[in-house]
Amino acid sequence: MDRNSVDWTGYIPAITTPFDRKGRLDLDAFDGQMEWLSAERMHGVILAGTSGEWFSMSSKERAALFEAGARYRKDGLWVIGACNSYTSAEAITHARAAEEAGLDGILITPPPYVVPNRREIVNFYSAVSDATDIPMTVYNWPRGCIVDMDTDLLDELADINNVVAIKNSTGNFAGFLTGMYRLEDRVRYFGLPTSELGADLALLGHGDGLMGSGGVLGADHPDFWRAITAGDRTRAIELGERDRVIMTEWFRPDYGVQFGNQQAIMKTALRLRGVPAGFVRDPLMELSTSEVARIEATLHKLGIKTQALA
Repeated sequence: MDRNSVDWTGYIPAITTPFDRKGRLDLDAFDGQMEWLSAERMHGVILAGTSGEWFSMSSKERAALFEAGARYRKDGLWVIGACNSYTSAEAITHARAAEEAGLDGILITPPPYVVPNRREIVNFYSAVSDATDIPMTVYNWPRGCIVDMDTDLLDELADINNVVAIKNSTGNFAGFLTGMYRLEDRVRYFGLPTSELGADLALLGHGDGLMGSGGVLGADHPDFWRAITAGDRTRAIELGERDRVIMTEWFRPDYGVQFGNQQAIMKTALRLRGVPAGFVRDPLMELSTSEVARIEATLHKLGIKTQALA
């Protein structure tokens, strides 16, 4: 496989996994969220990623989520399952669940916390590839995994049979550019910023889009990339500036959060919009009253109406 084995492009957010107030997986709320995301014309979604709190989900829950998500696959909405885990055996279990559910592909970080070396990372991805036939995205997420995979290592990973894409979330734009220019002819390369510079690079034909987080702006996120496709630089920059408001008011340059936790921020923002995003699960905690007010103020600044949290 290579970049031509899939047609993924545009905005593909890692979405939240709804839990009820008792911490139970809420698939009814998940259906409601997916209906909203589909109506907002997302190009695709990633299930059980960092935003989806994979770290507190059982294998059975993750498989159930993949099965539920597969129902929303249709033309123009790709559904990708995150298979992050601490061992290759666990990752293979999740990858096979995604494959059996009929998802379009999978996404995997190096094992978090473990701090594997280069040879171990290559072996990890190779083992998952050898055990499945599903397209794979390599996710470089140094803030969550401690490991920052440089371009030479990503180049080696791009040679693994099932690898078709790379999601780069490093905050190191120079490193992003080096990797994109070397590998974009072989794998799809996600992570272009929604800034003026990102728009110009995309208009020159570089990169394949953004695997972002949450999709709280709704159609504004995917429409940035549709404006790029239409050659409308002015519209793209206008939409991108709205995304930059969120990125500067809620996040830091390394994609860490300024307050609370990323999952609660996304769920709170969606719930303020009336989307059934549910609640976070232990060990995460809901935002404080002042933090909720901060989210609401940003949404109002963007002209988004909100409703009282249930």
